[in-house]
Amino acid sequence: MIEFAAANPALAAVVAALRIALALYGASAAWWLVEATVLARGGGVDPEEVEWGYDDVQVRILTIDAEPVVQATVNAVPDGIDDVRVIAEADIEVDGADVHVVPGTFECDATNKGRAVEWARRHVPCDREYVLYLDEDTIMAGFEGLPDADVVQFTEKPLYTGSRIAYLSEVFRVGYQYEQFAFHRLRYPLYAWGGGVAVRSSLEREITWDVATITEDTNFIWRAADEVGVSFAVLDVRFRNQAPPSLRAMTKQRRRWISGTRADGHLLPLAYRPLYYTRIIAWAFSPLVPLLVLASLVFPGTAPGMEWYRTASLALFCILFVYTLVGAAAYDKHPLTWPLYLLLTPVAFLAHSAGALWGVVSPVTTFEVTEKVTPDVIESVHESMEDGALSEHDGAERLMREADEEFTFDVFDD
Repeated sequence: MIEFAAANPALAAVVAALRIALALYGASAAWWLVEATVLARGGGVDPEEVEWGYDDVQVRILTIDAEPVVQATVNAVPDGIDDVRVIAEADIEVDGADVHVVPGTFECDATNKGRAVEWARRHVPCDREYVLYLDEDTIMAGFEGLPDADVVQFTEKPLYTGSRIAYLSEVFRVGYQYEQFAFHRLRYPLYAWGGGVAVRSSLEREITWDVATITEDTNFIWRAADEVGVSFAVLDVRFRNQAPPSLRAMTKQRRRWISGTRADGHLLPLAYRPLYYTRIIAWAFSPLVPLLVLASLVFPGTAPGMEWYRTASLALFCILFVYTLVGAAAYDKHPLTWPLYLLLTPVAFLAHSAGALWGVVSPVTTFEVTEKVTPDVIESVHESMEDGALSEHDGAERLMREADEEFTFDVFDD
């Protein structure tokens, strides 16, 4: 290898860069496989094995002023839950919930969405064991109660809203997020989805949301893990939220996610940071994986170890398709449709990574709510969804199909 570098310095530099990229992505993929095949065992809670019921939960829905979107979310809260609050930035009218408007004069260290959550923590009374936070577009499904854990994460299954590429990217992302089932074994869960998460109210009072961040959900769980330790559970009921309605909206959303977690990385202990930073690099630079494969084909035998490099790069490329398969299974797509999702995987992960790469190169420091569509738009783009399906949905049931055993053949309609 030394002789090769001396004789071919430029090519040696290219090969070294490729190997570094391969090693970083390989570390991330290897960790995901450990999580998915070993640590995830026993990580999901059976929805029927819950210890806390409807009377133990206060629901808080966060919004700026998206009245029709919020109304559908409120309508989907199971009838047995009688404490439903909407935390808004403007005065809106919503049936079935108490609306609390965050005063413009309220000041704290938290900003944007975190500021609203912190105001609610201080000023909205809660005598329940848990506060269940929902985004303005989160439709509850299959909810029967909560397991006994400090933080309960709900799985998600974003609905198609008109952008096919964004929907495919969500299928890919949901597959990757299977790793959350392993987080109960980690002292520091690597991230949280704030659009469907229940927090023990006593923990919330102790930790607070009063810090400047644009990813308040992950920031909260990292600080809680550091200060007092937390128990974490995943409830696999697949709450329905909206896939971004456009590539532009999705790209900005991903940029914010990765910018926020990068900014908060100092909260993690040194032992966790390699996992954290490797994941960020792998997410943002996953489009490089096909290029790694191409490089191994273009430069066969030009450097020592290139045969090994080709095998490794092909293996990592295949893992991208594994994420898609896991996502398709989580969506209950019929196995006969899986080859189509596999074929579209390059489109999905390229679109999914664009915003992350943007966030790495140019991090954002302000929070911008992802664009949402009204319920009638969702109903119009789903052939199997009748008019009023969202407004009449009871969150104790599944949204569209009656059982897990039912599959859907439609690629974009579920």
